[in-house]
Amino acid sequence: MKAISTANAPAAIGPYSQAIRQGDLLFVSGQLPIDPATGAFVEGGAVEQVRQCLKNIAAIATEAGTDLTKTLKTTVLLTDLSGFNDVNAEYGKAFSEPFPARACYEVSALPKGALVEIEAIIGI
Repeated sequence: MKAISTANAPAAIGPYSQAIRQGDLLFVSGQLPIDPATGAFVEGGAVEQVRQCLKNIAAIATEAGTDLTKTLKTTVLLTDLSGFNDVNAEYGKAFSEPFPARACYEVSALPKGALVEIEAIIGI
């Protein structure tokens, strides 16, 4: 097991790693829509937050020597599913066929008041 960490994604806000590499798999912890350059949430709503979450995941993947094209599975957490179509369209821009497996849930709250959090499993 090897912890992966990069300054190009937000630092962990608790006792966990940005990602763990185990063999040929990278397990990326849930990423909030924090711009690592400012330490603040990106401006805008859920669509902009999805974009930033995926940028953070991509930065971690790069640090591990892989990229989003090798994403196997994601879990998307939203505080409001009413914007699902817009979120889904933005999410779809980050991936191509074969698309990763995915689960998407509405949750009552996310850390720091985020609207979106995304975790991923990526092949190396």
